[in-house]
Amino acid sequence: MSQAHPPYLKKFIEKKLSLKLNCGRHVRGILWRSDPFMSPVVDECVEMVTSGQQKDTRMVVIRIVSSC
Repeated sequence: MSQAHPPYLKKFIEKKLSLKLNCGRHVRGILWRSDPFMSPVVDECVEMVTSGQQKDTRMVVIRIVSSC
């Protein structure tokens, strides 16, 4: 069964991404797919820590929360 991707995410599937998250967090990785709630699933994910270090976290699901 194939998963339908939202049109705005479809062009980024299997592409390298750099995402800035809340609380000053920054992650890089490859967009693997989105889950049923349209949350991006990032593979080969590396979190960039403020001290300049990199923290390898492998696969991450980023939950998107609307503040509006």
